[in-house]
Amino acid sequence: MEAIKVENLTKIYKLYDKPIDRLKESLSFIKKSYHRDFYALNNVSFAVKKGETVGIIGKNGSGKSTLLKIITGVLSPTLGSVKSSGKISALLELGAGFNPEYTGIENIYLNGTMMGYKRDEIDEKLDSILEFADIGEFIYHPVKTYSSGMFVRLAFAVAINVDPDILIVDEALSVGDIFFQSKCYKKFDEFKNKGKTILFVTHDVGSIIKYCDRAIVLNDGILVEEGLPSEMVDVYKKILVNLYSKEDVEEKVLSDSVDTKVDWKKSLNINPNYLDYGNKNAEIIDFGVFDDKNNLTNTITKGKEFKLVFKVKFNESIKDPIFAFTIKDFKGTEITGTNTMLEHIDTGYVKRGKLVKVVFRQIVTLQGGDYLISLGCTGFESNNLVVYHRLYDVFNIHIVSEKNSVGFFDLNSKIDIKYLN
Repeated sequence: MEAIKVENLTKIYKLYDKPIDRLKESLSFIKKSYHRDFYALNNVSFAVKKGETVGIIGKNGSGKSTLLKIITGVLSPTLGSVKSSGKISALLELGAGFNPEYTGIENIYLNGTMMGYKRDEIDEKLDSILEFADIGEFIYHPVKTYSSGMFVRLAFAVAINVDPDILIVDEALSVGDIFFQSKCYKKFDEFKNKGKTILFVTHDVGSIIKYCDRAIVLNDGILVEEGLPSEMVDVYKKILVNLYSKEDVEEKVLSDSVDTKVDWKKSLNINPNYLDYGNKNAEIIDFGVFDDKNNLTNTITKGKEFKLVFKVKFNESIKDPIFAFTIKDFKGTEITGTNTMLEHIDTGYVKRGKLVKVVFRQIVTLQGGDYLISLGCTGFESNNLVVYHRLYDVFNIHIVSEKNSVGFFDLNSKIDIKYLN
């Protein structure tokens, strides 16, 4: 049985270069057009079965939020239709469905009334809502005084405690702290066990893999693919670096030849404030990260092997160059790193004009999140360290994790428990 059915859904916005053009168009006797059409959604069709948990992923501007707003009735489609079976509870962007002048308590009753509940029915659910939100005395204050975290706690508490058949969540959980997010995802599991339908948008692809039965990938308003979460995450990662096509787009980065035409760094999210220095006797001219399936990406999966690859052009002949990389968190803490000297790799004598490809392979055990990568090529001349080229904090990687532990990295502990009596 289908809980949601979306057929040929299209949402078109009229874009005007100048505000006056809208007036000119409305007053034109010959119906002259002064606008251009922007397709936020373009002929999107899919179905969600009752009891399914489906994730929607895509770049910013791909149409995810527009899709959810149409499904929940906040927006009307230009073309196409949406059919749903059952009561929908939605947590969209912060502020949707709440009156900022009302207190938290008043907004609970406002939302319940909008969903068709009588006051005595909301009274029965009130304790559960307050317990889940856990915002203390702030529940009696106007919500305009709330932090974004407090707001989403209350909004999610209301959304899940009105006993919906379909729960729709749009990225809002990313605002809450890790403990609240954990509580929310535990509620997801409870909903799944009760046979409820969940549709949610998130940039956290780890949650897509862990919680979803299926995933849908949107790009530029078009449904690109739908299928198993792990496979759709791979599609999404290719889209992020502009390598997606129906054909095979995987680059064989580990071949012996050095392809000087490929420019991997153009597909990465380069830090505009990275530090670049050195005498350039050896110069890092390109770099990229490749996941366990050889996809060029900045998103890698915890527990899987990935490859950090960079190319170095030698403008002078150098003996025993040292190739290095480090990983920092966004606070600037150096988490880990290595180089060819520490790994006891003999790099030999590299003549002027040579182009060298360096490949670091490792299994990532870092916790899920974002990290900064630094690259370097150095060496010793007359026992003095010489920096040929360093790129500090040049780009970021995003690590996807289904399970995080305490601290920076996972010990991958194996636990045995024996009950002795």
